[in-house]
Amino acid sequence: MYVAVKGGEAAISNAHRLLADRRRGDRALPAIGIDQIVAQLGLAVDRVMAEASLYDRALAALAVRQARGDMIEAIFILRAYRTTLPRFGYSQPVETGNMLIERRVSATYKDLPGGQLLGPTFDYTHRLLDPSLLTDEPVDAPLERDETGEPVMRVSDILAGEGLVEDDGDMPEGHVAGDITREPLEFPMARDLRLQALARGDEGFLLALGYSTQRGYARTHPFVGEVRIGEVEVELDMPELGFAVSLGRIQVTECQMVNQFKGSAKNPPQFTRGYGLVFGQSERKAMAMSLVDRALRAEEFGEDIVAPAQDEEFVISHSDNVQATGFVEHLKLPHYVDFQAELDLVRRMRREYDDAQNIDLPEAAE
Repeated sequence: MYVAVKGGEAAISNAHRLLADRRRGDRALPAIGIDQIVAQLGLAVDRVMAEASLYDRALAALAVRQARGDMIEAIFILRAYRTTLPRFGYSQPVETGNMLIERRVSATYKDLPGGQLLGPTFDYTHRLLDPSLLTDEPVDAPLERDETGEPVMRVSDILAGEGLVEDDGDMPEGHVAGDITREPLEFPMARDLRLQALARGDEGFLLALGYSTQRGYARTHPFVGEVRIGEVEVELDMPELGFAVSLGRIQVTECQMVNQFKGSAKNPPQFTRGYGLVFGQSERKAMAMSLVDRALRAEEFGEDIVAPAQDEEFVISHSDNVQATGFVEHLKLPHYVDFQAELDLVRRMRREYDDAQNIDLPEAAE
């Protein structure tokens, strides 16, 4: 219950003024620019874009600066801005198989078509503070390997060639993809809607759930079939032209998780899939998403639902950090009337309790 409170405009105005002062910081230092945030805090920008469902690096960087680096506040700001934008239509499904790859690793095959490509990663760095970053020291230009022209086929395609993995996410004939940004959530959900919700879900929440599946809560024994980061082309179908028009390229991270499945009366023993796809370079999020996606498919494979990560309503209803923030942070808004009512109730209950303790109870009959 929200309680309307009059007055306080001056205090709120002063609080905003103080916030602007804290955001600017020491005036002796140059103000951080949006282009600097885009170029040097790219992973923060990518997370904000992914969880706000809006691909625009400059706007995401502006949100990061406005929020003083608070990721969830920045996501909230950008998501609110997104609601003001006109909608022209839906793009065609992106073909990640044609991705211009910057990073591609597999934990299942050492040698595979197209090879392993480490790309920009913290995986092999020492987690030690680097004093050289205190100053603007020169950075060596990156090395680039020559284009081989060799196709970079998916690991799942290798398994599919032997009939050892399930089909790649086929939906029922005539299925129309939903849109959780325009339609209220209803359970149970089709997998395409679940993936939408997971793609913009909180990274930390999904990471914890994904971790839980590895500790025995919905054990799935996964392998990273492939993680790839790169650019994909986005196309919009133009009915008046009779063909699709390219809108440009965006960077995405894709993860296909390969999981064991012992088979059932309807399906033979085979590998199953967990899938993650997010904006920008966000492989931790894509991996966690793929783990949770597979856990949420338990009913589809006739598996017992015994863990939080397998409970669709629990996962989807609590994965949105903007919604979670609203529910948690609204508690610091005025609730004076509510509390006074409960205070009066507890006082009356306490008086009744104290009175009952002072009454001599009759002795039990022999």
